[in-house]
Amino acid sequence: MRKAIYGRFFITILISCFGAFALMQASDKDKDDSNANSELSRATETVQNITSASPDKGVPKDVLNGAKCVAVIPKLIKGAFVVGGEHGKGVATCKTSSGSWSAPAPFEVSGISWGPQIGGKSTDLMMFIMNDEGMNGLMRGHIKLGADVSAAAGPVGRTASAEAGYKAGVLTYSSSKGAFIGASLNGAELNQDHKLTEQLYSHDVAFSEILKGQAQTQISEARDFVNAVQNAKETAQAR
Repeated sequence: MRKAIYGRFFITILISCFGAFALMQASDKDKDDSNANSELSRATETVQNITSASPDKGVPKDVLNGAKCVAVIPKLIKGAFVVGGEHGKGVATCKTSSGSWSAPAPFEVSGISWGPQIGGKSTDLMMFIMNDEGMNGLMRGHIKLGADVSAAAGPVGRTASAEAGYKAGVLTYSSSKGAFIGASLNGAELNQDHKLTEQLYSHDVAFSEILKGQAQTQISEARDFVNAVQNAKETAQAR
């Protein structure tokens, strides 16, 4: 009798543990999805800031018009990142052969030094990939700025031109308080974020497939990001 009671008690405890584990797993998944959506929303806000910035303090239209890809690292906090802890996270999109922009490709970034060009306590970082060298490097899903591809602080202002950094495959900016500042990110290393890729596309997809427009996601925040990039370029062309 006592053995039967102990047996039922043990089974009850075991079922409770499995139930708690399942709830924790579901909670973690919801948290991951929330982080993915929040990351895309912040990236969208960063891109939208391009069109709201004063022409004298913004990214030149030549850069926006000529960019083959755009990569965004939102809300970089001095000493740490809002999402990702030790490593920063961002998303990228490239213009496809059809002329549209690809779905967002998530990446992690490390090795950013907080220099004088990246001032303050919080900032957004943006990278404009200007030539085939930079685009092909990004599509590999692993790239080190200044080593695998040349990078330079981007020109700023109404009269500035992309020609100021024409030799660089990547032009980089720091955005803070509505103004853009050319920022050097040489030494920073970008790698595909496979975990976030699985969240957005339900399975792991090669970085190049996403950036070539061969993969799609139904997440509305992803569409908002791509639309923001397209709108920024159209606004630049109309200036």
